[in-house]
Amino acid sequence: MLGPAALLAVAVLTTVAGLAFSGGAAPLQLQDPGPAVRWGLPIAKLFVDLGAAGMIGALVLAIWALSPKKPEFDAALDVAAASAAVLTVASAATALFTFLDVTGEPLDLGDAFGQKLGQFLTSIPLGQAWLTTTLIAAAVTVLCFAVRNHTALVFVAVLAVVSLVPLAQQGHAAGAAGHNAAVTALGLHLVFAAAWLGGLLTLVLLQGRLGARLPVVLARYSSVALISFIVVAVSGYASAALRIGDWPQLTTPYGVLVIGKVAALIALGLFGALQRRWLIARITRGVASEGADAASRGRGTFWLLVVIELGFMGIASGLAAALARTATPVSEDAAGTLARTPAEILTGEPLPPAPDWWRYFTEWNPDLIWLLAAGFGIFFYLAGVRRLRRRGDSWPVYRTILWVAGLLLLAWVTSGGISAYEQYLFSSHMLGHMLLTMGIPVLLVPGAPVTLAARAIHRRDDGSRGGREWILLAVHSRFASIIANPIVAAVLFAGSLWVFYYSPLFRWTMLDHIGHEWMIAHFLITGYLFVQSLIGIDPVPYRLPYAFRLVLLLGTMAFHAFFGLSIMLSSGILLADWYGAMGWGTDALLDQQLGGGIAWSIGEIPTVALAITVAMQWSRSDEKESKRRDRHADRTGDSELEEYNARLQALAERDG
Repeated sequence: MLGPAALLAVAVLTTVAGLAFSGGAAPLQLQDPGPAVRWGLPIAKLFVDLGAAGMIGALVLAIWALSPKKPEFDAALDVAAASAAVLTVASAATALFTFLDVTGEPLDLGDAFGQKLGQFLTSIPLGQAWLTTTLIAAAVTVLCFAVRNHTALVFVAVLAVVSLVPLAQQGHAAGAAGHNAAVTALGLHLVFAAAWLGGLLTLVLLQGRLGARLPVVLARYSSVALISFIVVAVSGYASAALRIGDWPQLTTPYGVLVIGKVAALIALGLFGALQRRWLIARITRGVASEGADAASRGRGTFWLLVVIELGFMGIASGLAAALARTATPVSEDAAGTLARTPAEILTGEPLPPAPDWWRYFTEWNPDLIWLLAAGFGIFFYLAGVRRLRRRGDSWPVYRTILWVAGLLLLAWVTSGGISAYEQYLFSSHMLGHMLLTMGIPVLLVPGAPVTLAARAIHRRDDGSRGGREWILLAVHSRFASIIANPIVAAVLFAGSLWVFYYSPLFRWTMLDHIGHEWMIAHFLITGYLFVQSLIGIDPVPYRLPYAFRLVLLLGTMAFHAFFGLSIMLSSGILLADWYGAMGWGTDALLDQQLGGGIAWSIGEIPTVALAITVAMQWSRSDEKESKRRDRHADRTGDSELEEYNARLQALAERDG
């Protein structure tokens, strides 16, 4: 238990030192809540972070690295349940401390205090956020004890991640320009830092149960840790850039704490590299060939490095808790100075330059979620192709080119000029929608990622599930068989247009950043399913004959074109109180009609490409079938044809 103790001690000491240095716990001039609240609130938030890390890290390790056939699996879920319980208590304490800090109320057990606290938790967004986190953490605590099914644990892990969403929405920049970017960066930072720290903590607690399986589990955890390190580094940089502003601000107390956290992150990266490149191989060799003494020495070195690594993680966690109470160089009230136009009031962002065709390629509004998704998608795809080539297998070059092009297009649509202008111009929004639902899937589907994963990822034989097992399980699940059905995919593709734009969903995606991310994922997935049902290479439960595929395509796109025409001919503005206030003197109705024209015309280009591809596949299928019959005839000497002719002759003789 030396590792967890070192983590906790270093984290608390670093938090206290960071608060003392930055003045984050200094008395307030007005409504000072007292030293118990000033020091107790960041300490409680530290335990929130540690509890969330243990909960998410243990669940990720159980889902990805451990086998349900081994005692290690149940032990990891016990760690997750205990960590979720810590998160529950710490979140409740943080909610109380936050109430005392915001209101300046003295702690009291009377009815009036309870009513005010209840109103804070149920009516004020900040209180609602902490109440939500507390309730979700409590639910995860129970589920970790009750659920032991490997597949069901995925949904428990998703619920555990959802518990961090309210925390991500409470960042320093919650009211300032760059709020959406701040929420995304902080959310990614919290989730992947939790998986990284919690996974290592779980390994330490399970060391007695792993035994000879330590090298295998450690290698699987190292993959998670490497991905987490990259995401934490990128999201941490984005968060710091939003909150610090210019380089000279690094000399402020907030900047100094950020530098300390960066130094701890670099040290952790070096530990991870040492672990992956040297230590795992040494332990594996000791277990396999060098005997018990060599293996024991390797494990001893490993656990020593783990304790040191947990110490640095404690430093990073403590600095994060101190940063949460330290004033940022970029003020949270910066958004007030931006409220010059209705567009800036609604979005909280400075109005970008007036658009022209060139600015769609020069303006940027980065979305870290989709930039990282595109980057990892390209890397793992190329790694899979390289693995196939190294063992002598072939993989068509055109598939790789299309996959990379599709993900690069996804990165541009979600982070380039379209993303910069879609909040202000309906036409930009519709252009992005058409590319997400039709343009990008037409490039991604021929890349056949499921087929590549099934061929390139190693199969596991110990009962655990890696990338190959989870992908194939998802593809062959009953849910996938329903949504991948060509008719269902077509209904989702075309029907969601009408449901989305003529329901409150459209407004939700404009006002809420989470709604915006849901919109991107929804359009991308429905478009992918529809294109997959027409020209897909990856395995699906059922495929229509080629003739019916063409009929389905033409029918669906006619429905799609009718939607575009309805927008073009509309005399009212969709979300008039939003798009009607946007732009640079732009006529909102004309811009909306332009968006309808984009939906009607741009959609025809992928339609033609899909129709040509279906026709080509149909032709190749007929050619393959003809060649198959010719080969069969050559092997059997046209026995089927001779038998058929003999039968006809017998019938003719009988009739005669």
